[in-house]
Amino acid sequence: MKENAVITIISITIIVLNMMMIIVLDIKNAIMMATMAEVTTVTMAEIMVATMAEVTAVTMAEVTAVTMAEVTVVVKDVAAVGAGCFNLINN
Repeated sequence: MKENAVITIISITIIVLNMMMIIVLDIKNAIMMATMAEVTTVTMAEIMVATMAEVTAVTMAEVTAVTMAEVTVVVKDVAAVGAGCFNLINN
């Protein structure tokens, strides 16, 4: 009779320990999922910021280059017209 009681107690203890282990693993998995979600969110935000900064820099560089080229052409045209007028006036 005592042997059956001991076996029952040991069985219940093993079952309780298994349940506790399952609970601990569930908590660990939940923490890992939350951590991964947070890391993914932060990483994606950083990538977006870096990408936007790079796109902005490249776009600004292109806009500046095109604008400067157009301004240079206009200035040369104005200078040529001015030189032509000066020649006409002086001749």
